[in-house]
Amino acid sequence: MREDFLHYVWQHQYFDKADLRTTAGEEIQVLKPGHRNADAGPDFLDARLRLGEVEWNGAVEIHLRASDWARHNHQTDPKYDQVILHVVGHFDADVFRTNGSQIPALALQNRVPPELLARYQALADAPAAAPLPCAPLLNLVPEITRTMMTERALLERVERKADAITDLHHTLGQDWEATTYHALMAAFGFQKNSEPLARLAKALPLAVLRRHRHNVRQLEALLFGQAGFLADNEETSEDEYIQDLKREHEFLQHKYSLGAAALAVHDWNYLRLRPANFPPVRLGQLTGLLHARPALFDALLTAQNVAALMAFFQTPTPEYWRTHYRPGRAGKVPSLGKASIDLLITNVVVPLRVAYARHLGEPALVESSVALLSELPAEHNQFTDVYEALGFAHRTAADSQGLLALHKNYCTPRRCLHCAIGSRLVQQPRVAR
Repeated sequence: MREDFLHYVWQHQYFDKADLRTTAGEEIQVLKPGHRNADAGPDFLDARLRLGEVEWNGAVEIHLRASDWARHNHQTDPKYDQVILHVVGHFDADVFRTNGSQIPALALQNRVPPELLARYQALADAPAAAPLPCAPLLNLVPEITRTMMTERALLERVERKADAITDLHHTLGQDWEATTYHALMAAFGFQKNSEPLARLAKALPLAVLRRHRHNVRQLEALLFGQAGFLADNEETSEDEYIQDLKREHEFLQHKYSLGAAALAVHDWNYLRLRPANFPPVRLGQLTGLLHARPALFDALLTAQNVAALMAFFQTPTPEYWRTHYRPGRAGKVPSLGKASIDLLITNVVVPLRVAYARHLGEPALVESSVALLSELPAEHNQFTDVYEALGFAHRTAADSQGLLALHKNYCTPRRCLHCAIGSRLVQQPRVAR
């Protein structure tokens, strides 16, 4: 048994309440179990209990063993002085607040229905290699439950991404245009090079780029120079275009006191990347976008559908970077593909719009922004394929994002009791499809 099972039992009050008493024999009546605390401190807050003849309001702390209280040093932490009941699986020690007062305890080891525990153990004992602990039992869960849980996981995933955008917005002085620039720069790294592109955005302020937006050659000089791609080597020393960009970068670098190049060639990742995904290719596409789109945030915010967003991202790449995979190395380079734009909409546009909608307090904008994911095709990978094979709906990017969130936040860490599917299986052993 894990502690999260006791949390679940207490939250839903799935235990025998007949003649409910503390370990000291005092009668207990649970008026309100409280709500889960996601921050540091006791597990449940705002609980309301009647102990004997006295009604108490406060917190409830839960442990597998009562002695875990001292093991976690709660007896020295003032945050736990608000605890009015210590709920434990096994009672093996009295516990005390920082002032030395004893906290009443409730032991649940003989009050949890055996069939409830058995159903929980069926999930908890699933092999570590099993992608879904509930896979053998999914036929017992109504499709509507699976659908609702996938949608819930989707919204949680979008909210987390929006939280990251909000944090970035605060860091950048509440500037939505700068926030969009930084978010797009990192996203154009498509995981492998997100970190160096995020560093490049910090080293090359949007205010500087804006002054040269109409001159694509100067944009190239700033972006590729600060990225470290204009350094001399065997491939670039005879390339006149790169040498011209290098001279322009040196001038602008001095003019804006940008200092040395922010990154070096070795900071970029090429391992297991197709040439179409090489960092200089992505930086060339970004250059074209920054040149063609003077108001990034406004355009992404006001786009009414995916077709408008596709048009936003489909901008011409500067000529040199259509024929070079890297400085000095020629080759035909494809334009930014639809699959890449789909990822940018999923990972930047939707979270950005949701973050802004929350900032304004406009739930309708949140809803319409998340709905964009239903216009995008499903993403197929090793994780989503598992769920699709088990009968989960997988038609759009909204489904994909929900399934990825299920995998990462519930199935992999075995948080079955936090999942509507797992909770349904633990509560009811026989559910018709």
